[in-house]
Amino acid sequence: MSHSRKPLLPTTPVPDVDELTSINPNAAGIDIGQTNSWVSVPTNRDPQPLRQFDMNTPDLIALAEWLKACGVATVAMESTGVYWIPLYEILEARGFNVYLVNARHAKNLPGRKQDETDAQWLRRLHTFGLLNNSFRPDSEMCAIRAYLRHRAALIEHRAAHTLREHMQKAMQHCEPGGCQPAKRSAR
Repeated sequence: MSHSRKPLLPTTPVPDVDELTSINPNAAGIDIGQTNSWVSVPTNRDPQPLRQFDMNTPDLIALAEWLKACGVATVAMESTGVYWIPLYEILEARGFNVYLVNARHAKNLPGRKQDETDAQWLRRLHTFGLLNNSFRPDSEMCAIRAYLRHRAALIEHRAAHTLREHMQKAMQHCEPGGCQPAKRSAR
């Protein structure tokens, strides 16, 4: 006895999807390099929606001010090396919702136009909500982690310095013909 099942039909009509829905219309994309960054904002926000900024502090502040002037609320940028950290902190301090994106995830998504820069591609993906934000601890935890790393480096440096002192003391007892054991007191 075979039962044929009727396909389930939706009870409400399904809209025809021709375009992606804009999730973050006030999004910007930033491609960060060692010496400069490329920033893309929506084309209706500025006559020059793609700009280049240097990576020194005054230019990063100017970048943040330009984004505010363009009405940007959220920013997507790739986590490339350590170059993103100062910009991330400046943007976060000025109230932007900053998405730190794994570069591999953004580059592997299909649909990129040939003449589109990385910054424009990040902005477009972020506008449509297609990027995942990486975990970044809050600023207090980042400060604690920085202190702990610095402490560990100081302890390591101290251990190396102490070893060097012991070696120097041992070498003081050496004569050109060979090293003599240090004389101990008879206490």
